[in-house]
Amino acid sequence: MRAPHIVVVGGGILGCTIASRLLEREPRARLTLVDRGLIGSGASMYSAGVHFPVGRSERVRRLSAVSADYYQTLSASHPQLPMHGFDFFVAADAADAEAVRARCAGLLPVTAEERLSLASDLPAGRELWRLPACHVTDVQALALWQARRLRERAEVLEGVGVEALDEGADGVRVVLSSGRTLAADAVALAPGPWANEGCWRELTAALGIRVKKVVALHLQRPPEEGRALFFPVEDAFLAPLPHRGHWLFSYTCQQWDPAPEAGRLEAREIAEAREALLGVAPALAPLLGSGRVFCDAYSPSREPLAQYVGRHQRILFVGAGNGSGYRLAPGIAAEAVALLNPTLTTG
Repeated sequence: MRAPHIVVVGGGILGCTIASRLLEREPRARLTLVDRGLIGSGASMYSAGVHFPVGRSERVRRLSAVSADYYQTLSASHPQLPMHGFDFFVAADAADAEAVRARCAGLLPVTAEERLSLASDLPAGRELWRLPACHVTDVQALALWQARRLRERAEVLEGVGVEALDEGADGVRVVLSSGRTLAADAVALAPGPWANEGCWRELTAALGIRVKKVVALHLQRPPEEGRALFFPVEDAFLAPLPHRGHWLFSYTCQQWDPAPEAGRLEAREIAEAREALLGVAPALAPLLGSGRVFCDAYSPSREPLAQYVGRHQRILFVGAGNGSGYRLAPGIAAEAVALLNPTLTTG
């Protein structure tokens, strides 16, 4: 049987994870990973890299659980990876307790000592839980590690754009900016925030994807100081970044439809973040001052997408991580591999 040729477009954490899981599923497959820049240099470079087992829907909770298992196995097998485990402490008003329990898997009660240790950061009167088995990682470093291993079994092309995707009943002709043309049995399209850009824009137009700015602020606080906090109602969190030597505050920025590129932190974003932090952990607000700005693709349902967009079931769009691309990447990749399975088995 002829080995199937799969082209993965996009070398971020999702594209690299799809490629890795494809080869786990079908080691004989021919695989080409293509990225317009360097591996992990897009949204993955700006990712907070935080994983916690939460989700607003049953599917997202399942994807999160699958991803947690995958990352736990990966970390145990490769302890040199920059994955740092810790527990989150979840804070919410008593009126929201039932919704919080439904959204967060595995919540545990806090001890009196833990509650006391958080008293200086949080407003009085909030309900608290402990959320175990969380971690943070350097997402770009993880994508580079994946790509290094992929190069042993696949072709990895960096700095190469995709100029055309010509789909037919028997495969996809992938035209590259380097002058090469690839004959693929299927294409997994994982372009991150470039979901509506490039030669695939007509294919993805019906998906209703929008791009939103993602802003996170850095706190000049030693990583070993304090405890990680998650505020599910406000959709915000505070987490240590040991690999960078500071803390990060992620909040929900409502600036839509920016160009998919890095931006500079503006005064209004610092003000927004400070106001958000004042509402959940006011004692830490004075520590804000710098951060990171990028963007991500969001679906209408706020659930990731893994669906065919071509006429012949040969071009699979995978993405719209809704700001949780790293956290859900292994679960999304597993769905993508399942959808590509007929191509993998028939070539």
